[in-house]
Amino acid sequence: MSYDVAVIGGGPGGYVAAIRAAQLGGKVLLVEKENMGGVCLNRGCIPTKTLLKSAEKWEDLKRCAEFGLKAENISFDFAAIMERKNKVVAGLRGGIEQLVKSNDITVMRGAAAFTGANNLAVTTESGRETVEAAKIIIATGSVPSGIPVPGRDLPAVVTSDDLLELAEVPKSMVVIGAGVVGVEFSAVMRAFGCEVTIVEMLPTILPMVDGELVKRMGLSLRKQGIKTIAGAKVMAIEEAAEGVVVKVDTGKGVQEFPAEKVLIAAGRRPVTEGLGLEAAGVAYDRKGIPVNERMETNIPGIYAIGDVTGQSMLAHTASTAGMVAAENAMGQRSIMDYGAIPSCIFTAPEIAMVGLTEEEATARQLTFKTSKFNFAANGKAVTMGETDGLVKIIAEADTGKLLGMHILGPHASDLIMEGALAIKNSLTAKDIAHTVHPHPTLSETVMESAHGIFGDIIHQAKMKPRR
Repeated sequence: MSYDVAVIGGGPGGYVAAIRAAQLGGKVLLVEKENMGGVCLNRGCIPTKTLLKSAEKWEDLKRCAEFGLKAENISFDFAAIMERKNKVVAGLRGGIEQLVKSNDITVMRGAAAFTGANNLAVTTESGRETVEAAKIIIATGSVPSGIPVPGRDLPAVVTSDDLLELAEVPKSMVVIGAGVVGVEFSAVMRAFGCEVTIVEMLPTILPMVDGELVKRMGLSLRKQGIKTIAGAKVMAIEEAAEGVVVKVDTGKGVQEFPAEKVLIAAGRRPVTEGLGLEAAGVAYDRKGIPVNERMETNIPGIYAIGDVTGQSMLAHTASTAGMVAAENAMGQRSIMDYGAIPSCIFTAPEIAMVGLTEEEATARQLTFKTSKFNFAANGKAVTMGETDGLVKIIAEADTGKLLGMHILGPHASDLIMEGALAIKNSLTAKDIAHTVHPHPTLSETVMESAHGIFGDIIHQAKMKPRR
């Protein structure tokens, strides 16, 4: 069987690459060994956000008296919550399968491995098939990373994949890793009554986030009853009468934390094993497969996209890279731009960011200004009863060109696109500030923060200078 383009992996990068190549007239093969949609749809973005929405609804129900509402004898059904999660995933997976089918893409269910630069061997349930393709796109994604700690293989120790299949909420859980996965799952479990302790080896939680937002998020987590311990090292996990005990060196001695479950959320690693990359001559290392701005590997005609490259491990990055790779594979010239990729953390409140943090701008010795506007001063946020957080803008001091935008607050994941659009198109704080924003909306927080770069913010009290 011969194809113009063969794509290995049907995740958010792979299936988008396959569709784009087909749109450009290519005869396309898509090889997927598990479920269409990859980690994002089946074990990541979609199931976690579905659970987070149930947690948000539950928290709203518990707060209903604040809004003049009464509810008695309220409870939740965790089995029903998980069932809804499964239905959402199945529905979206079916939608992707239909998209692929409608674009006349051939799908093979199996594991693909290179036998040459233009050849794949695909192992399916019925045997082994040989495929030839002019161009091949690798989109195999990533899997949860392990940790070299004694006791990591105990039954009570789980990954994020395992946690999505729990039959009931654990009474207590220690989360190892305070990145996106660790913090999001902590928020879900805590909302449903689990006692959560997060242990992070680095000096702060959410190390990729602007320091000012990290401090505010730390306060929010404590208000929710989530305990965080940063700058600490897990020494061992040992069996106990009920669950396990996690031994942690906090820098002030070793402490023991009993837990029913332990979540390993220490990041993810690219999937390169079993691909036969050596047979095609494709260079790779433990960090992933290096690519250029056209998503090309070191071998002409072979591309890699998404998590397997070890760069920006986000579903929307993979999708964008998939379109870039497909267009290049089909003879066009497309370039991948990593300069304005937004990132979101779906906690309560949400975090969203794009561009440089203040720490990064300082490290680059840039001359910049910052401006902040609190959600507590926004009318819509007050009506919603969600006033925690702020919008922070970082801009060049002389031109006002946006360098970064960071949001902690309600619907941060929706609001961040204004910052992404500004950075992508080299817009300034004045461009945002002088654009009329509707009232009352949360988007006004972005406008007000932009006003602060070159002038005074209207709806925020002016700070008096210190004497």
